[in-house]
Amino acid sequence: MDTKILLESGTNELEILEFMVSGNYYGINVAKIQEILIYNPLTPIPNAHPFVEGAFTTRGETISIINLARCLGMEERVDSKQDMFLITNFNGLNAGFHVHGVVGIHRVNWSSIIKPDSMVNSASSSVATGIVNLDEKLVILLDFEKIVADITPEVGINVSDVDKLGKRQSCNAPILYAEDSQLLSTMIFEGLSKAGYMNVIPYNNGLELWEALSHYKENGTVEKNVKCVVTDIEMPQMDGHRLLRMMKEDPELKHIPVIIFSSLINEQMRKKGERLGASAQLSKNEFGAFIQHLDEIILRDEV
Repeated sequence: MDTKILLESGTNELEILEFMVSGNYYGINVAKIQEILIYNPLTPIPNAHPFVEGAFTTRGETISIINLARCLGMEERVDSKQDMFLITNFNGLNAGFHVHGVVGIHRVNWSSIIKPDSMVNSASSSVATGIVNLDEKLVILLDFEKIVADITPEVGINVSDVDKLGKRQSCNAPILYAEDSQLLSTMIFEGLSKAGYMNVIPYNNGLELWEALSHYKENGTVEKNVKCVVTDIEMPQMDGHRLLRMMKEDPELKHIPVIIFSSLINEQMRKKGERLGASAQLSKNEFGAFIQHLDEIILRDEV
């Protein structure tokens, strides 16, 4: 499948694959898709998580398939003519999802994606990361990382990695970070605090963080208030690549180190981040390495 994920870097655009589950419309960032396969009977896995429907082998690799209807509490069915497997990759893990048909690909701007409010999502049980109007219908972007992390916790953020880094000292260097998932934002905040970083300021997306930077510029307090920026890639309103590009194009902000901390660190995305000037790029299952890179950046700037 030609996913066309190599969009121009930093344009604040993404491509959404629209698909169906039990008659409802959902979406996923095309950058997460490895391939789309027609439905094939699966081999059951003994003692597997209830959401795991089974597994199959392709190109010498065994891939587990998650029944998305089951995850969402919807009607399960199998239509071999319509059903598909979406093979995804994030945080270095391949996982498949059984869906009830693929509609097509849409190019949209992150500014057109609305973050669900608390009536739709709660921090602990959220499965939707955004809502977008496509062809006069609402399409819900699902939190595939959370679905996989609930089944296989080791692929998500593991704050306990900090314990392996030995004794830590407190650091008051101001760190700004953008993460749209409230749950992950809380975990990152707690992990940074555990690592000794006591002056950490979270933002819900790249736009909010950019507005904070702009405020500091207006008041001449950038140096006082920002030592490093950490950003996710996928975020409503403004994504991490757009934020990075705008910072590097600004004479007063281009010196600030930026770490991309995202589940989308694959070969193509890494090249984008390098072109835009990222100081480091880490997957969300590399929390210990993330802290080590942050340590190096803060120490380097203090020398």
